[in-house]
Amino acid sequence: MAISDISVLKGAFRARDIAVAFALLTRLPLPHFHFPTEAHRPPARSAWAYPLVGIVLAFIAGGVGLALTRMGATPPLAAAFVLITTVMLSGAMHEDGLADCADGFWGAWTADKRLHIMKDSVIGTYGVVALVLSLLLRWYLISELITDGALVWALIVAACGSRAAMVWVMDSLPTVRRDGLSNRTGRPGALATAVAVLIGVLLIVAAPVYSAWRLALLGLVAALLVRQIAKRKIGGQTGDVLGATQQVTEIALLIGCQMMAYGWQAIP
Repeated sequence: MAISDISVLKGAFRARDIAVAFALLTRLPLPHFHFPTEAHRPPARSAWAYPLVGIVLAFIAGGVGLALTRMGATPPLAAAFVLITTVMLSGAMHEDGLADCADGFWGAWTADKRLHIMKDSVIGTYGVVALVLSLLLRWYLISELITDGALVWALIVAACGSRAAMVWVMDSLPTVRRDGLSNRTGRPGALATAVAVLIGVLLIVAAPVYSAWRLALLGLVAALLVRQIAKRKIGGQTGDVLGATQQVTEIALLIGCQMMAYGWQAIP
């Protein structure tokens, strides 16, 4: 590898990217970092580290679930606290994106009106339904995974894979709101996107109890579904679209993990 190629890689991946990713995607009490402003390098270049954030959050939430289970909590009760932990650690930002997309995409007939609804802080019927279904589905799936003794790996696969999917949608669609968080964050670029996806795929492959290609396919289909709906409804992506991508992909991956516990892996 040439010296110039090494310089490019050093410029693309920095330790500060991990701190930036955690600061953006979590509400963890992190120390304040003083980073110099780099006009030529948007914050989205740290997106390659988004899957790493998912791994850490999954470990914390999974630890809560295992601890409660060993203390005698039933799987449904432990699952509820796993879900609460996940929502608190992320600040419910992905849930907010899912609700806003549900309201906007199906609450108006034009892209401009959809974007206006998505920006409104008031939640509508579609948003409430989407949130309730998302929380119920994840609570049920987590409860089943606790019963099957496969909680931690399933959470890691879902959290890591869904955040890798966010990066892909973030890079593959243009931003459509000039004053939105996604536009201020910028585009991650092909290299950061490739690394994020690679981390997600490698982790799925490393999962000891799951079939890699089925889970990877489920994650891809879920992310592609949200991407295509967003492209058709508003012509691109916003921060809300990325949040919805994370939620839908996470649910799809949890469903895949739970199905495998009931014999899906026996299907060729």
